[in-house]
Amino acid sequence: MFTPSRDEVRRFFCSAWKKHQDRLPLAGAEVAAADVAARHPEYHALLADPEGALQGEWTPEGGAMNPFLHLSLHLAVAEQLSIDQPPGIRAAFARLTQRLEPHAAEHVLLECLGEVLWEAQQRGGMPDSEGYLDKILRHTT
Repeated sequence: MFTPSRDEVRRFFCSAWKKHQDRLPLAGAEVAAADVAARHPEYHALLADPEGALQGEWTPEGGAMNPFLHLSLHLAVAEQLSIDQPPGIRAAFARLTQRLEPHAAEHVLLECLGEVLWEAQQRGGMPDSEGYLDKILRHTT
């Protein structure tokens, strides 16, 4: 499994955003990263400042969502939807988009994924994929 460092993740998003801004070719995950970044104008200045991005600290205690965690969760959800993993997530997402615009529906998935990851971390185990799908389905009614 690929486990990039905090700085590698930040450099990746900043680099993908710069290539997108400069209209340079994007490869692989850079395409999805630039797409996600484009949908988050609140992060554009940060992504345009790689040194500032490397120095930034965002903590829940400080009341701030880490922008790179947010963007990374978007990439994870996009991958999950593309392969329908956990099984049924694609159909649940389709149901969400019947009442929410797609980006807002993605944010529902991000919240659920964040909860499941936090719960797994607290108990020292693997994320509960059935519990994750259940959390998403609760938002579809």
